Amino acid sequence: MKQLQANDTTTDYWEGFNGGDWQDSIDVRDFIQQNLVQYDGDESFLAGPTEATTTLNNKVMALKKQEREAGGVLDADNDVPATLTSHGPGYIEKDLEKIVGLQTDKPLKRAFMPYGGIRMAEDALEAYGFKTDPKMHQIFTEWRKTHNQGVFDVYTPDMRKARHYKIITGLPDAYGRGRIIPDLPRVALYGIDRLIEDKIADHDNVGDGEMTNDVIQLREQIAEQVKALKGMKKMAASYGFDISKPAKTAQEAVQWVYFGYLAAVKTQNGAAMSVGRIDSFLDIFIQRDLDRGLLDEKHAQELIDQFVMKLRMVRFIRTTDYNDLFSGDPIWATLSMAGVGMDGRHHVNKTSFRVLKTLENMGAAPEPNITLLWDKRLPDGFKRYATKVSIDSSTIQYENDALMRNEWGTDYYGIACCVSAQPIADGVQFFGARANMAKTVLYAINGGVDEMGRAQVGPAAEPITTEYIDYDDFMEKFDRQLDWVADVYVNALNAIHYMHDKYDYEAEQLCLKNSRLDYTFATGISGLSHATDSLSAIKYGHVKVIRDEDGIAVDFKADHDYPRYGNNDDRADNIAKMLVKKLFDKMNKHHLYHGAKLSTSVLTITSNVVYGKNTGTTPNGRQAGEPFSPGANPAYGAEQNGALASLLSTAKIPYKYARDGISNTFGVTPRTLGNDISSQEDTLVNMVDGYMENKGMHLNINVFNRDTLKDAQAHPEKYPTLTVRVSGYCVYFADLTKEQQDDVISRTYFEAM
Repeated sequence: MKQLQANDTTTDYWEGFNGGDWQDSIDVRDFIQQNLVQYDGDESFLAGPTEATTTLNNKVMALKKQEREAGGVLDADNDVPATLTSHGPGYIEKDLEKIVGLQTDKPLKRAFMPYGGIRMAEDALEAYGFKTDPKMHQIFTEWRKTHNQGVFDVYTPDMRKARHYKIITGLPDAYGRGRIIPDLPRVALYGIDRLIEDKIADHDNVGDGEMTNDVIQLREQIAEQVKALKGMKKMAASYGFDISKPAKTAQEAVQWVYFGYLAAVKTQNGAAMSVGRIDSFLDIFIQRDLDRGLLDEKHAQELIDQFVMKLRMVRFIRTTDYNDLFSGDPIWATLSMAGVGMDGRHHVNKTSFRVLKTLENMGAAPEPNITLLWDKRLPDGFKRYATKVSIDSSTIQYENDALMRNEWGTDYYGIACCVSAQPIADGVQFFGARANMAKTVLYAINGGVDEMGRAQVGPAAEPITTEYIDYDDFMEKFDRQLDWVADVYVNALNAIHYMHDKYDYEAEQLCLKNSRLDYTFATGISGLSHATDSLSAIKYGHVKVIRDEDGIAVDFKADHDYPRYGNNDDRADNIAKMLVKKLFDKMNKHHLYHGAKLSTSVLTITSNVVYGKNTGTTPNGRQAGEPFSPGANPAYGAEQNGALASLLSTAKIPYKYARDGISNTFGVTPRTLGNDISSQEDTLVNMVDGYMENKGMHLNINVFNRDTLKDAQAHPEKYPTLTVRVSGYCVYFADLTKEQQDDVISRTYFEAM
């Protein structure tokens, strides 16, 4: 067994581990490959919460109740820009905590993060009744440029119009882009000093004698990463821990990993702050301590419970506009588990079970966003326990491991944000919001005039003036508008990511990844089902246009029935496939920042309500202002052939054109699954297996009766932890707006398979 340091004579940190390439170079995957502890049994070994965990969780739940009663924010800074060491140590109750660390000095107190944009930081404070600080305003407008200011300095008029009129929505130009998964186990396996040494060596080897833009940028970024690693060590020291060396025990391993995550959420308010894939890694440390007699199962569970408790406490203060888009106060601390390795071994371990057990020990919660990387070869005991947890709490999402593993070429990947895969060691995803495909359909009909704002937004073109829409004429006009959307969208994102790197660089996350990275350029589509059904109506339904006095199309009437997406009908489903590929191909013609590879998603989060509010009546019969269906789901009411037909339609969208994710939020009543828990588990396991076998990419599962949701809306005090999956993540139902609750209630809950 190789030693960590030649001069380390006191502790063999790696004693008991199988050796490998991971000892010579930074390679967490190889460590897992050499030391993986598979588990093929069921949940019978699991332990309940310790008294300390229950006491702490009760305190946290009481604070969350106070937070909700206070209007959503309990406390916030206004004059201390957040850094790794801007706040002293914070605790819930120090003597009971096995895993320590808070974003600020008090539980649920929100940090002041102006580097993304001072305007957003101030608007967020004012929205919750907090004062802004004139000195901070002066600093971040006169002395220190922010990411947001940089972006708006270079935006073109078309970009501003597209943003204002909501044909491109949710651009990360005023908040942190997020979606970067740090390789958190590096802190525990190697210690900060070793990581600094490697970064310094990388810095020495950047460049070939020519100081090009790329060389200068990378050298500066690595220097910032070294600074972040040193700051991380100082932050941990304030809690009394020395993370310069590797973790010696399971408790230290969990704590070291959490310090890595805490560094990220102390300094970035990204759209998604994912945890990555840590269950197999932590399980190796836990099993070593169990074998040594240093730990028993009750206290192993306690470590995982308290780690998850801390993830549930992460908070950012956001503007009302942001909360309209991403309701429920999500941070998307996505935690990916299970899956199958490239060598065919499954990665289910006892800690995979322990994470699911937290939902029983501490109650259901939106965070972390638990994501199971599903493969038919996963052990039956784990699949059944996972589906039981889904039935009980609706807090799990399932993603197709084989599809993603094969497409990305690695088994060491995690889910960034909601549904999108990212290689952990060397992958970075540039988050990119969504283009409104349904609104683009209306731009084609109205000659680029926005149907809600009545302004010329898209390219000026001859509108469709005939009584009935000719499909070929429509497609020619649609193609021109979509060219414009692709152009404006990609170039806005190029500006955003350039400025984010310049003014709000995520050194604290990227210091835990390789120095040379592979970049993915994430884009997205909203309104796909409505665009699909609208095109199908135009092609097959003989659609009549109803116009107002200004000649703007305000309603439509189909004379004939037409196929609708969601019924396993290739006529409609092929239109959905065509639309995804068409936008992908148009965007892929453009230069992408950092030489990134294009990806797109069919994913809306809770933004489906806001997108619909800003979109007029569409030819498929959806009325102006009505919500879109979430993600890749069929339009509400379009599914007429049962749950399986609906799932099969979604599964047809090719993953290679939507590697950022194809989200399906599936609602079903308990009785539909079976009359008892055993048959319900069987049905759900078989359904997920079948969906993945048919190349379905992602599945949220909500198991509810609609009456339960209606009662929770009327009496929220009875359902403080009722959690629902929306579109790639879950939220407390009580934290949704009334409109979004109505939307969740109105979704399809299948009563027949």
